[in-house]
Amino acid sequence: MEREEQTPKTPEQAEKQAVKPPEEVRERAVSPLDEVLGRAEQAYLAYMDAQKEVARVYRENELQAERVYQESEQHARSVCNEGIRRALKTRDEAIDQAKKAYEGALEQAERAYSKAKEQAETTYSGIEQQARNTCDENVGQAIRAYEAAKGKAWKMRQENIEQAWKVYTKETG
Repeated sequence: MEREEQTPKTPEQAEKQAVKPPEEVRERAVSPLDEVLGRAEQAYLAYMDAQKEVARVYRENELQAERVYQESEQHARSVCNEGIRRALKTRDEAIDQAKKAYEGALEQAERAYSKAKEQAETTYSGIEQQARNTCDENVGQAIRAYEAAKGKAWKMRQENIEQAWKVYTKETG
C-alpha cells in the first residue's frame, strides 16, 4: 500500500510523523530478526536432541556389547562344563570297565590265584591311569577352549566399546 506524502499542518503533527515509523516498516525490520532467532533456537534444540540421541545410542551400543560378551562367556562356560561332564563320564565308564576287567581277572585267579591277581592289578592300574590321563587331558582341553572363547569375547567387547567411543567422540567432539 502506498502512502501519500502529506505535509504537516502544524509542527506537532510533523513531529509525530517523524518520530513514529510506519507500522509496515517496523514489521519488516523486526520479522527477519525474529525469523533468524527462531531458526537459531530450533537449530540449537535440534542439536541438543541429536546429542541426547547420540548418547542414548552409545549407551545402547555399550549395553549390547556387554550382553554379547556375557552371552559369549556363558556359551564358553557351557561348552567347558559339557567338556568336563563328558570327560568325567568317559572316566567313569573307563573305571567301570576296569572294575569289570578286574572282577573277570579275579575269577581266573581261582584257577591260578597268584598269577592272575598280579595280572589283574596291573591291568586295573593301567586302565585307571589311562582313564585319569584321558580325563585330565579332556578337562584341560575344555578349559583351554573356554579361556580362548572368553578371551575372544572380551576382545570383541573391547573393540566394540572402543569403536563406539570413537563414533561418540567424533559426533560430540
